[in-house]
Amino acid sequence: MTTVMGLTDEQVTEYKEQGWVVLPSVFSREELSVLERTSEEVLKRPGPEVAREADGSPHVCWGMHLFDERFEALTRHPELLYPVEQLLESKVFVHQSRINIKQKNGSIVEWHQDFGTYHRIDGIPEARGIMVGIFLDDVTSCNAPVLAIPGSHKNGLVSEAVIDEEVGDHEGAAKFRYDITDDTLSRLVDEHGIKAIEGPAGTILLMNMAVVHGSTINISPLRRLLLYINVSAVDNKGESFARPEYYAARNFAPLEALKPDCLLGFDKN
Repeated sequence: MTTVMGLTDEQVTEYKEQGWVVLPSVFSREELSVLERTSEEVLKRPGPEVAREADGSPHVCWGMHLFDERFEALTRHPELLYPVEQLLESKVFVHQSRINIKQKNGSIVEWHQDFGTYHRIDGIPEARGIMVGIFLDDVTSCNAPVLAIPGSHKNGLVSEAVIDEEVGDHEGAAKFRYDITDDTLSRLVDEHGIKAIEGPAGTILLMNMAVVHGSTINISPLRRLLLYINVSAVDNKGESFARPEYYAARNFAPLEALKPDCLLGFDKN
């Protein structure tokens, strides 16, 4: 693997203005193979941290780094850690992690801000955190990419958001998610527009936790498997502990980087 490089001035500016930056094809095929195999194993867990579709197939596993050493190593991979430290100008801790798989005709994710829940429920004071996405599949316009409103992080916390008790996953994560109302969404889109976030397998997405985003149903036969690691500056932690640990951090220790080949040391058999 090549030496880890920092973000360019142009990439930093794109993140600050748009609210996110996409780094294509960072991880190798070998690293993706480790992460895909790990995802398949962890998604077999029987616990409440795994949310399922109506047919019983897994949709999300919350707190993935708590359940497997390979995912814990991923949180400290320098290709992730150095860019977020550069953008936040701080050491960081993991507030939340998850596996997210878009099966054919599976769940949608309503428009929301991660910071809406992190602030209102978990007590995180400021939106000084980043949602790190790792693409294990090619993400295109065909397999329900994340849709996001560029510049929406500059609007701060969207106070008009509400908890929707009618959504299908209300008894799971949605009971803590503040969805964006239609009027607010229309206003934000009129102001900023919408973009689809796409990229080949191995891509890293770095998104400000206040960006308004969501995703629709995947009607294609093309799987969309993503990993998310949501980090926050070490002095920007929540202490309400209203949610289980697999949703929100109890460990606020700053992440320390491993070697760039940290994922390749695991048994491939």
